[in-house]
Amino acid sequence: MKKPKVLICDDEEGIRESLKLILSDHYDLILTESGEQCLECIANAKDIGLVLIDIKMPKVSGLEILQKIKEKRPDLKVIVVTGYKSVETATEAVKLGAAGYIVKPFKSNEILAAVQNNIK
Repeated sequence: MKKPKVLICDDEEGIRESLKLILSDHYDLILTESGEQCLECIANAKDIGLVLIDIKMPKVSGLEILQKIKEKRPDLKVIVVTGYKSVETATEAVKLGAAGYIVKPFKSNEILAAVQNNIK
């Protein structure tokens, strides 16, 4: 059986590796380190079932990427993963269409549950 595909976008290699360790047994992963790479993958891979995206990234913020993803693929669910716990940011992410909001440092079971509940 083919594993569902999850796109991970985070500029920190350590976070990408942590998410990879948590999710790789259950999902087919694409790892990107910038918003530009993330959008390129979404444009080229139509079988992505979920996106995990960091908010604070160089050049383009995760919220801007979220907005662009929702313009191109409104049905694609996006979970925001951030080191900054802020009600304003969480509210903004949800307004832009985020399916969830996870604060770093995260627990493995928290990530697995969020992905499992949102992937298609």
